[in-house]
Amino acid sequence: MKVLVTGSNGFVGKNLVNALLQIQKGNDKTRPELQIDEVYQCDVNTNEETLSRYCSDCDFVFNLAGVNRPKDPKEFADGNFNFLLYLLKNLSKFGNKCPVMLSSSIQASLVGRYKDSEYGKSKFAAEKLLLEYGKRIGVRTYIYRFPNLFGKWCKPNYNSVIATFCYNYARNKNIKVNDPNTELELVYIDDLVNAMLDAMEGKECRCDYDGLDVIKNPEGKYCYVPISYKVTLGQIVKTLDIIRAQPKTLMVPELRKDGFTKKLYSTYLSYLPKENTIFDLRTREDERGSFTELVKTVSGGQFSVNISKPGVSKGQHFHNSKWEFFIVVKGRALIRERNLSNGDIYEFIVSGDKLQAVHMLPGFTHSIKNLDTENELITMMWANEPFDQKHPDTFYEEV
Repeated sequence: MKVLVTGSNGFVGKNLVNALLQIQKGNDKTRPELQIDEVYQCDVNTNEETLSRYCSDCDFVFNLAGVNRPKDPKEFADGNFNFLLYLLKNLSKFGNKCPVMLSSSIQASLVGRYKDSEYGKSKFAAEKLLLEYGKRIGVRTYIYRFPNLFGKWCKPNYNSVIATFCYNYARNKNIKVNDPNTELELVYIDDLVNAMLDAMEGKECRCDYDGLDVIKNPEGKYCYVPISYKVTLGQIVKTLDIIRAQPKTLMVPELRKDGFTKKLYSTYLSYLPKENTIFDLRTREDERGSFTELVKTVSGGQFSVNISKPGVSKGQHFHNSKWEFFIVVKGRALIRERNLSNGDIYEFIVSGDKLQAVHMLPGFTHSIKNLDTENELITMMWANEPFDQKHPDTFYEEV
């Protein structure tokens, strides 16, 4: 399949082209039935001859080209309606009846605050043009009315509040929020790209619209992304405050599989400048070695690294409810655990030559000894909860 992407150098275009190229190269194994032979990339620098050649033999068109912040409002019609008209005429010239996708906007609803939107009017006109073309030529059409989009490679200080917030936060700059209760409908770029790839495979989600509301309909004129989020500006800022503080607190917020926070975190990280990509960790050192906390999570526990000097034994404590994994990654160690209830002792000799995880059991006092007399012992440790200074659940008791 040969795919034409107009607006290929824009936010959505870059992400879509990247996904298509990964399929073409065989790097994406999640869509084995989708074969990509060519990805034709069209942007403002593509000449008419090249675009015509693309239109002559492409098998699917993603029309992402458009104008949303022109110097003159008249440019809306040129960028959003007239370009689509030119594109469709090119396809018709070659008798190419391939499917066509159009990136529209929720502003095309022309309701509420979008009632007098010149941008919305130009997008609505483009929608109408494509629908008429599809019926007349017998072509499958896909119209997506995008709400607010966010994700990597989105231009900050332009038309995405999340891109602007993340860019500024990543550089320790202040942001201004006039009304923290303002609610946005948001779609993550990877979810959008997946939806568009689904459309290529005939698995699109179709709908109609009642104002701004999606009305699911398998025969609907429009398409939509099934995963979206309604979040206030205040919630976005509060979450970004936690994310930005992570190098100091080590605390990572809860990252649910399809949760907004997980996707916002990824977006924020994509804007980090080089100097803020690396950060120091606090290491506690004494005559026995060192202990460094790496990451703390809300519900996924805490990760640390423990270094023991030759012959040193560490631990000699127990937890009532907390439990841990010890994983020796370098060196050789003796791990001992004693059941405080009946005195049973468990002993394990582990080494970095064979990675194994050993449970540190609740109600068992435990220790770990470096069996090497010359080299340090390095142990990765995971605890099921972050260390709480006020409630440490850690009590000294020799094994």
